[in-house]
Parts: sequence; structure tokens; C-alpha cells
Amino acid sequence: MNTKLTLSLDKEIIAEAKSYARSHQVSLSKLIENYLNSLTHESNNRDTISPLVESLTGIIPSDYDEREDYRNYIDKKYS
Repeated sequence: MNTKLTLSLDKEIIAEAKSYARSHQVSLSKLIENYLNSLTHESNNRDTISPLVESLTGIIPSDYDEREDYRNYIDKKYS
């Protein structure tokens, strides 16, 4: 169900947003709806950590130097 919403924005921002929406062949209302939808879903997704990621957290030591490890690998490979 759609509901009307009134916003107060700077005229220049509105003009730029309308131009952007037009160039992407979408209405300004849909553009704003998609943006707000992405904001609300983004915050929900950030809070959820999969069990696999949770189990791997802290497995690599904080002082691990991946560049040095890669250099050693290359040295061994081409020596």
C-alpha cells in the first residue's frame, strides 16, 4: 500500500535527484523508496553474522603478516 509523504529538501538537490532519476528511467518516488529500503535492509544485514563466520572469528593472529607469507611462498615456488 502506498502512502503519500511530504519532504522538505533543497531545490538544487531535488533538481539533481530528478535528473538522476530521469536518466535511470525511474520515478523520483521509486528512487527514494529504493534508497530507504536499502538503508533499512542494510542495517538488518549488518547485525546478522553467519555461524561459519562466527566460528572463524579470531582464528588468524592479529600480528600475521600476509605479505611476508606470500613472499615466502613465491620464493619457495620459484627457487
